[in-house]
Amino acid sequence: MLHILDARTGEPVPAAPARRGLTRIEARASGLDPTALRVLLTADLLVRALELGGTPVWTILSAPRRHAELRTAATALSIRPFEDGHDLASGLGEAQAIQVAAEGTDVPGGGPVVEVAPAEWTQLPAGTHAPEPDTTGHPPWPAAHPATPPVLPALLADPAALRLALLSVPRGEPARLDPDALEAAAGRLARWRRAVAGWARQPSRPVPDTVRARLRSAWEDDLDLPAVLDVLRDVADAPGLPDGARFETYVYADRLLALDLARDLGSLA
Repeated sequence: MLHILDARTGEPVPAAPARRGLTRIEARASGLDPTALRVLLTADLLVRALELGGTPVWTILSAPRRHAELRTAATALSIRPFEDGHDLASGLGEAQAIQVAAEGTDVPGGGPVVEVAPAEWTQLPAGTHAPEPDTTGHPPWPAAHPATPPVLPALLADPAALRLALLSVPRGEPARLDPDALEAAAGRLARWRRAVAGWARQPSRPVPDTVRARLRSAWEDDLDLPAVLDVLRDVADAPGLPDGARFETYVYADRLLALDLARDLGSLA
């Protein structure tokens, strides 16, 4: 069973206390910046993990500003579509409501809160600068988030690499992004995709029970995605494991990761 750390109490709680009961996930994004994208990504991972366990999920996006831009960026990051929070009444008989928000956000209501540490772009692309304040004298993004909207095109130039870079950092730790981090993630992703395409040429074999158990144990422990990635690394290097089993393991894990690991199937060696 998936457990999450409730920021309200500091204690782990079941993400779906009622087996197969409807769970509402609300992503609270305060602006258009890397931290907001990380909040949406965390909500997406929570949705995918619950669905893998057979739990129906209803998702909401609560964003007072830059709503359309956030949706566009989320789509690029392979984040599942959200409903509009202001258009829907709460309480559709869900067993539990979970809110996902950046650290320090004042989250109203009750129910568990999943907190997300900030994500920061630490190097502005060449030729860009922080935008001027608006007519009220305030910058057009939360002051707590040092990265500015002009960096998003650079971040989203390779959305899958950005997704992998964010997945590689524990959710409770700040994610510091720069061109080197994205380049490293892109290289890792390219190697995995080539490997998956190669393994697919061998006879299929089931995911080993021990590997499946390790994967589920990792993501059911408060969405520990770095541990999930460690399992994939171990599977790639495990001696004696049939390539068909490696292939099925990566495809299975990608139901959660959404990195399009099988993209290069059928490509020439």
